[in-house]
Amino acid sequence: MAEGVQNGLVQAAQVARETAVRQAPNGVNYAAFGENNLDEKDLERMVQAVPVAIARSLGRKTYYFVPLALSEGRGSEATMVAPAYTSELGDLAICHRNVGLDDTEGVFISTRLLGDRFALAFEFFINVGHAFVDAAGVPESFNQLVWAQAVADVRGETSQDAWESRNLAIASDGRSEKIDGKPVIDEKAKTSFLESAFSDAVAIYQLSLSVDFDYSELREREYPLLAPQALAERLRHVAKLFPPNPGYDFSIRYRRRA
Repeated sequence: MAEGVQNGLVQAAQVARETAVRQAPNGVNYAAFGENNLDEKDLERMVQAVPVAIARSLGRKTYYFVPLALSEGRGSEATMVAPAYTSELGDLAICHRNVGLDDTEGVFISTRLLGDRFALAFEFFINVGHAFVDAAGVPESFNQLVWAQAVADVRGETSQDAWESRNLAIASDGRSEKIDGKPVIDEKAKTSFLESAFSDAVAIYQLSLSVDFDYSELREREYPLLAPQALAERLRHVAKLFPPNPGYDFSIRYRRRA
């Protein structure tokens, strides 16, 4: 990294040492640093949207909301934090960086790369979803629901990872290799698909608790979005497993055709 770009950057470990960490009522640890453009009440409400049953698995995580997080240089694993946004640093930053600290893992989220409340919340909840799956795994009841959808060739998926691993597990056109009339399943890809689908569903569910949004806002070019009815089934299942905290409501509304 050029010397001029290095000026003003702070090591992530130093940010962690010098920034006061707060704990939301649900138990999630978080902190805000620098000119992050965040309203304190909005940040609190977003963090508190994580259901208590999920937050219990995040005890070793601390989420740092910083203007920009980036690597110290090409090939370096050291994470640096910019106290303020510049276009030069913005070109080098990434959405988040995970950093091992003394007694916890810090997740440094670049708030200034995420242009609005929706994008920031989704980035945070995606991280929470993956961390929860790593700690707690996937409930068997959710596995059964999602795999039944895949076998029925329900259209689309909720992320690139879920889309690719589902197609590796079983061909979406039904032309995969068969034995005794049944498709041969790639079990490793199936496991990856179920984990991705669950972490996605957990993230989208939490997003729905934090902000009102239209499902089409999640649209990506690389893969088709999961059919709305199938997503609704997944989200309702997640809501039963992890009820919203007091003060938060879960609902799905369908738009009527004109």
